[in-house]
Amino acid sequence: MADILDYCAGLAKTTFKPGAVMLPEGERLGRLYVLVEGQVEVIRERTQVSHVDEPGSIFGEMAVLLDMPHSATVKALSAVTAYEIPDALTFLDSRPEFALHIATMLARRLYYTTSYLVDLQQQAAGKRQDLDMVDDILATLVDPANVRNPRKRS
Repeated sequence: MADILDYCAGLAKTTFKPGAVMLPEGERLGRLYVLVEGQVEVIRERTQVSHVDEPGSIFGEMAVLLDMPHSATVKALSAVTAYEIPDALTFLDSRPEFALHIATMLARRLYYTTSYLVDLQQQAAGKRQDLDMVDDILATLVDPANVRNPRKRS
């Protein structure tokens, strides 16, 4: 599979100053960014969940594909240059190689997340009776229609 940056040839680049918000949590912008250079942080509910400086990293894909607000804020930590894809859904529809790259990336992320959750569950086996939260997450990953109401925890 070609590098994602190869698929971006001809797209417009945009720049962000340090501290600029590229994608705000809770908003729907319908755009994707592909990092060319710089450092960004991903913040969810006021907690930094990731620091990214890898060229070719993609931001905004979950919100676009799930037609939902951004689940996290993406903020420039340094001067950032990124390819901007303003009408991302239309772009992905017309560029299957780009969409396949995103699908592969998301499948890899799901694989590692599921493996991590299974590992947590196995580590907790016999040590803690209340595995409801991990069970709910695993059930949701396997079958999103299987979402249960949150349990009251004390």
